[in-house]
Amino acid sequence: MKLPQVRLESQMAQIQIQLTSASQTTQQPNTTQTIRQPEAEIRIEKTPSKLTIDQTQAWNDMDLKSVKKRIEDAAQLGKQKVMEGVARRVRQGEELMEIENGGNVLQRQASENGHRPEKQFNIGWIPSHFSVRIDYQPSKVNINVKTQQPIIENRASKPIINYQPGSIETSLKQQANLEIDFENLAFRGPNFEMPL
Repeated sequence: MKLPQVRLESQMAQIQIQLTSASQTTQQPNTTQTIRQPEAEIRIEKTPSKLTIDQTQAWNDMDLKSVKKRIEDAAQLGKQKVMEGVARRVRQGEELMEIENGGNVLQRQASENGHRPEKQFNIGWIPSHFSVRIDYQPSKVNINVKTQQPIIENRASKPIINYQPGSIETSLKQQANLEIDFENLAFRGPNFEMPL
């Protein structure tokens, strides 16, 4: 006896996945920095030193006088001698007015008027101590410095980022399939039989 059979043959569907990986590149350009240092301002003020040497007194002590000094000295000496002469005459006149008091006034006055005083001599070409006057004023220096701050400029560079997103593609690699087959199958009715 043949039994009816139903044969099923199936094939499963297959999915195909194609994956593209994401990629990312990052570049960091260098930061740009500029530094400028302005020059400092320096101002120097200087008063020159001054040296004064006055040796007029030394020249006068050595009798190397200028014409003006010689005239002044001669005038001063003449005035002094006139005053000494006037004083001597006044003194002698007063002595003569009192001649009655005695004391050989005439003899003494004759001796005084008849003889000149002895000349005094000394070495005249050696200047006196500290006759050369020295005056020194040192110089003064004022220094003013004005510093300048450095000028620093920074320019940061943004990173360059390239990003390629990944992708996933899915597709049907194999369709699902179902095959049905019948064996020994018949349609039976009253008084007949028909195979299917």
